[in-house]
Amino acid sequence: MSTHIDELISKKIEQIKNNENVFESGKVISVKDYIIEVSGLENVAFFEKVTIWEKAMGYVNQIKENSVTVAIVKQYAPIQIGDIVNSTGEPFKAIFAPEAIGRITDLFGVDLLTGRSFEKTTYLDIENPIVPIMDRREVNRPMLTGIAGIDLMYPIGKGQRQLIIGDKKTGKTQIALDTIVNQGVLRKEYGENTICIYIAVGKTKKEIKNIYNELLKRNALSYTMMCVATNDDTPPVISLIPYVGLSIAEQYMQKKKDVLVVIDDLKAHADNYREISLISGKTPGREAYPADIFYLHSRLLEKGCQYKNGGSITILPIVETKGGDITDYISTNIISITDGQIVLSEKEFSKGQKPAINYGVSVSRLGGAVQNEKMKKLGTAVRRKFLSYLETKEVYELANMDEMSVELRTKMKEGKRIQDELKQPKYCPLSEKQILDKFKELGEENK
Repeated sequence: MSTHIDELISKKIEQIKNNENVFESGKVISVKDYIIEVSGLENVAFFEKVTIWEKAMGYVNQIKENSVTVAIVKQYAPIQIGDIVNSTGEPFKAIFAPEAIGRITDLFGVDLLTGRSFEKTTYLDIENPIVPIMDRREVNRPMLTGIAGIDLMYPIGKGQRQLIIGDKKTGKTQIALDTIVNQGVLRKEYGENTICIYIAVGKTKKEIKNIYNELLKRNALSYTMMCVATNDDTPPVISLIPYVGLSIAEQYMQKKKDVLVVIDDLKAHADNYREISLISGKTPGREAYPADIFYLHSRLLEKGCQYKNGGSITILPIVETKGGDITDYISTNIISITDGQIVLSEKEFSKGQKPAINYGVSVSRLGGAVQNEKMKKLGTAVRRKFLSYLETKEVYELANMDEMSVELRTKMKEGKRIQDELKQPKYCPLSEKQILDKFKELGEENK
């Protein structure tokens, strides 16, 4: 901490010597909750950090003809019209501590478990330029989840963006947590060194604590960082937290590390951004979302890639739907950005099929490109049989088995067996070998 303060003092002294310590001042002319309008800041830049004298800190989120709007991220006292606002000449940055692995951190470098700031911190750009296409490589290595239904039929690769989508309480977060826990198994057995970052967007402190405890029980925190904005934080803080998490991931990727990022969830993120936009006076579009809502998520998810130095960022964004509708505005936007989706079904969940994956609607656009030959061959055979069974089942579900032909009866029995084998308790990951052994017989063609 002392090193950080020394650096700040040295920087300020240097600015005074160079006459760079004088900044513009403006006045608050309008206050709308956590958005204020300021006049007089003529040379301020977009996303520049500003301070409201001894009352608050924020960043410029819109520049108008005669004024600017400022989103407040920290407030110490009520802001009133006429308060002085000072520009800083610096972009708004997050505070990051490398020692945050195994802890719960926020935008300001605070350990939320103890309430204290981390000791060795650095300033972190909230957004970096996207990795150019020429610096990316083919995604061909598996990101194993330990879940048979995914690794066998809808595999995820390192560098892929795979959406997890479904209604409330269908096990979306659980799939992400199972994947994080499985990285510990792979680390132990094969020496893989994946760093995991769990980004909580506007979740309650109780939910975050429960997730922390579950990961702690399974020794997953030695390689996992939780980067969170709780529902007590202001919407501007909540809207920035996924970008901060991805900036941290980019730092690890540059060091040739594989990173798994879970964003839980992007629907809450979109709703927060909509609230900020409406209060800021932006013109609402479809479902009252602003016109740049697609860009908000595309520039975030484009950070997932296989980098040329061997490192990668794999992103598992989560989206909550209502009534199983995956065709709403935000869902279709994110489906079009990502490389596939794991769709969860409330109907399957209520029947006890866990994980409650809707195998007929789910898809991985990379598929066999990230599997070894054995898994690819077996996965293709099992998926074809199982999807055929699901189609037939809808027609013959209430039919009497004795009245069916021998061929149809065999098909129904095999399909039911595959469905039963796909059931898997939480935090019980399966290795590739276990999956191959379990489904080998079911993947063989009938003679």
